[in-house]
Amino acid sequence: MNHAPTRILLADDQDDVRSGFRLVLDSQPDMTVVGEAADGATAFDLARSLRPDVVLADIRMPRLDGLELTRRLAGPQAPHPTRVIVVTTFDLDAYVHTALHNGASGFLLKRSGPTLLIEAVRAAMAGDALISPQITVRLLRRLKATPSSPTAAGPSAEAPAADPLTGREREIVRLIARGHTNAEIAAELFISPGTAKTHIANIQTKLGTANRVGIAAWAWKTGLATPEP
Repeated sequence: MNHAPTRILLADDQDDVRSGFRLVLDSQPDMTVVGEAADGATAFDLARSLRPDVVLADIRMPRLDGLELTRRLAGPQAPHPTRVIVVTTFDLDAYVHTALHNGASGFLLKRSGPTLLIEAVRAAMAGDALISPQITVRLLRRLKATPSSPTAAGPSAEAPAADPLTGREREIVRLIARGHTNAEIAAELFISPGTAKTHIANIQTKLGTANRVGIAAWAWKTGLATPEP
């Protein structure tokens, strides 16, 4: 059964960045770029008229920045919620926290490369949230230090009274907390990507988290994840 390709809107004030993203995404058989915008206000208007499946949004744009664009398109007050992945050069905790709190379905650094960009779009379509591995550990260590802070994971990321996970699931949680992708988890544990995905779905159910961000936050808050030397 053939599925319609994921329709993507690009919002970035740099022409060369949009061109690069378009080349990467249009090369995928299950993705198509349906529009481009060089500022946040235009992106917002195009998102309302084109109804893309996913918007890739830079943070620093004229007229409307990417964080406010995310809030308007993906936040709790959005009349027609749209998946937004923030893609930026700026690796700042405040940006990551605000983007996820505003409903972003991912936060990538532009230097993360094409493979992670493609995986982030697919993760967003699956209802997941992907954060660049370069910032995952630092972000979640900060969440551990301030457990009362609002996060994309929400209150359900709090630790249950007893750890409900199996030994294998605990291994997977530690890898998620360090920013590993499904493919990297599969390779590390010598299992198939499909098996890794099934384990992660089971973990989400047991912990009551909405996505892998919530799993990682739980791991840091409970001490299951610890900084690598």
